Amino acid sequence: MIAARDSTTLPLPIREQVFRIPIDRYERMASLGELGEDDRIELLHGVLTRKMTKGTYHEACCLLCRRAIERIAPAGFIVRVEGPVRIPEYSMPEPDLSVARGDVRDYLARHPGPGDVVLAVEIAETSLAVDRGLKRDLYAAAAIPNYWIVNLVDRRIEVFADPGDGAYATALVVGEGDSWELTVDGTVWGRIDAATVLP
Repeated sequence: MIAARDSTTLPLPIREQVFRIPIDRYERMASLGELGEDDRIELLHGVLTRKMTKGTYHEACCLLCRRAIERIAPAGFIVRVEGPVRIPEYSMPEPDLSVARGDVRDYLARHPGPGDVVLAVEIAETSLAVDRGLKRDLYAAAAIPNYWIVNLVDRRIEVFADPGDGAYATALVVGEGDSWELTVDGTVWGRIDAATVLP
């Protein structure tokens, strides 16, 4: 009798064998119900990627961040929670929080793209390596102006800004007792104390 192998130990195909799913097909799959509502996945570089389960600290941090951002965001911008960001042609990440230009009704028929999103926020516990690598690089390549990693492991915020040539030119690590400014389109929205967003 042959024992079944755990799917986590199965070898992955080499890069050349992977079929990358474009956004249009991914959206069709979702609209046809081929992606179950319980399937916590997002599309990253054309690959269906499992999202991490969220604990109580993660959820609390998300609410604290949202409150801090909404306190300084001017009219004409909305804070979205786990809303998809459409990055042509192979990615549709769902950051924990994002800030987009416009109003809720502007996105009834489409998800915001890189030109709409001025801030993406990932709250990191078990996802820290992905948030610091693949997702940071994806947001930078899409020229999303601001990206924050709220690092719950080390209790600090990693702030990235000024994307160009596929990378962020500015990187700042903000400790629990410090603060940083959010700047959008050359305008400082306000200062955020790290202690107010860390649970």
